[in-house]
Amino acid sequence: MTTTTTTTTALVAVHGKPNLVRVLLDAQRRFPIAQLLVAVLAFFIGALTLEGFSSPNSIKSILVLSSLVALAGVGQTLVVLLGGFDMSVASFIVFGAVMVTQVTRALGISFELALLATLAVALLLGAFVGWLCHRFAVEPLIATLAMGSIALGIVQVQSQGVVAGGAPEWLTGLVSLRADTFGIPVPPILFIWLAVIVIMAIFVHRTSAGRRLQATGANPRAAALSLIGVRRIWIGVFAASAALSALAGIAIAGFAGTVNTTIGGPYLFQSLAAVVIGGTAFGGPGDYTRTVVGATMLMVVTTVLVGHGLGTSDQQIFYGLIILAAMVFYGRGKRLRDRV
Repeated sequence: MTTTTTTTTALVAVHGKPNLVRVLLDAQRRFPIAQLLVAVLAFFIGALTLEGFSSPNSIKSILVLSSLVALAGVGQTLVVLLGGFDMSVASFIVFGAVMVTQVTRALGISFELALLATLAVALLLGAFVGWLCHRFAVEPLIATLAMGSIALGIVQVQSQGVVAGGAPEWLTGLVSLRADTFGIPVPPILFIWLAVIVIMAIFVHRTSAGRRLQATGANPRAAALSLIGVRRIWIGVFAASAALSALAGIAIAGFAGTVNTTIGGPYLFQSLAAVVIGGTAFGGPGDYTRTVVGATMLMVVTTVLVGHGLGTSDQQIFYGLIILAAMVFYGRGKRLRDRV
């Protein structure tokens, strides 16, 4: 009887908490289960209270919106894993959108050439930010904000000060709800997003570069002592963030149809919210899969709120509360450096 009681007590409570609760909390820290449940619950509420919410077109619309936010958050995820924050995401979205729409027509160059130029410039500017932050211990928030202004200045020079134009028809077709992919009634952007998810999962968890990134974010000093090129990691991550944001800008231009200097604004906050809500902590742990879940949850809940008449200000309050809740929960957990 004593042995049975002791075993039961050990199973029921560990450090004053029920064992089941602890298991659930550990599972939540490994994967955003609660966020998935919120997304599913919000979807069912929308299906029951909003006409047409669960229709195929509505579902495709939510997925397309989620994909754009998540694609804008690819670079942000890498920077947050490194322990930084990229304020230039919105500016490089505008940079990519303008370069492949207005600049191609203004200079009479092909899309391919404009894309190569966009990626080359974005990589160069982002790499400089990474070098600057690591070499002189500059806060990434300040450095990326400044570089974002420079990127906007470059596109304004190239567009002769007028940033306003339309996306080509083939580009809008990538994100159109009426478009199909090789006969499958799914917009091409969703297959592109799926490919990005797979690539990012492999990169973060199955490559030496991804492991070096996580080690650097967890403890830069220990990483340097382990002969990891910490400065190269910083340069590479910020260069990748700038280039990936520019690529996301191309897709966003196709979705918006028109391009202006404000096109990237909403995606800075939404992409960061997706990263944080998904459970990726500054310096790790985390990965892009969490960002995908966070973006999907945000878009499902936002769509339901808008359908019930909530305005932009109400959505901002909701986003803020969700971010605070996520920071409280994940901020209390052990950082990656304390788990290794």
